[in-house]
Amino acid sequence: MLEKSEEFIKREPNLSKGHKFSLREITKSFPKGNSSILILRNVSLFARHGEFISILGPSGCGKSTLFNVLAGLIKRDGGIISIDDRTVDSGLGEVAYMQQKDLLFPWRTLKRNILLGPEISGDYQEAAEREAEQLMVRVGLKDFEKNYPAELSVGMRQRAALVRTLLSHKDILLLDEPFGALDAMTRSVMQRLLLELWADYRKTVLLVTHDVEEALLLSDRIYILTARPASVKGQIAVNIPRPRKVIDSRFVHFKATLLDSLEGEIERAFA
Repeated sequence: MLEKSEEFIKREPNLSKGHKFSLREITKSFPKGNSSILILRNVSLFARHGEFISILGPSGCGKSTLFNVLAGLIKRDGGIISIDDRTVDSGLGEVAYMQQKDLLFPWRTLKRNILLGPEISGDYQEAAEREAEQLMVRVGLKDFEKNYPAELSVGMRQRAALVRTLLSHKDILLLDEPFGALDAMTRSVMQRLLLELWADYRKTVLLVTHDVEEALLLSDRIYILTARPASVKGQIAVNIPRPRKVIDSRFVHFKATLLDSLEGEIERAFA
């Protein structure tokens, strides 16, 4: 099921063609004194339109750096980024980025935080407000639109951040450990909610997670990154019908396969 990255790239020579986005041989290093530290080494991956992709890898391997490059927050050293078969400098303005911290402004009410994207883009209008209200009902925030972030639980703030991300109306969503700070029960609820919204909106989703079960519950495909400097070790297609159960024998087999692939990389990361 797992494919070596070299074999994968050989079978997909035109990564930038016919996909919602693709990254080809992305490299990135950061200065350290008189030298530098290589974080990303020739990372190549792609996502089809409406596909849900997860990225797994050891802590500190460069997953968030990869997202920051794709989002245009930092510049890559080399490699090619393509969106809708167009080569671009970055995904700045074309992707929505939800991080582990909700990043809500404490001086704005929940509703005003959620509507921040349309306000910034100049698209704020009655339609955006109606959509925000409808989404707040769906995620259980209807009665809290006038509350401030400090008055809400962590889970409620993450639901607000997810709604704000959707309201950006970008076709590509980058989700960087969005549920990592949540307790197990709230995390499970958020995972189900995310799948429901993804099914409705059919966005292309790229999720960074350290949780193998979360990746398997949510994803169409999963990329495995090596220890730093990160490269693509392999990828796996999760051909299990949704909704998925962790006790399903196929799920257990996929989980064992992924853990086996990650074990050596985690050891390398701590070596």
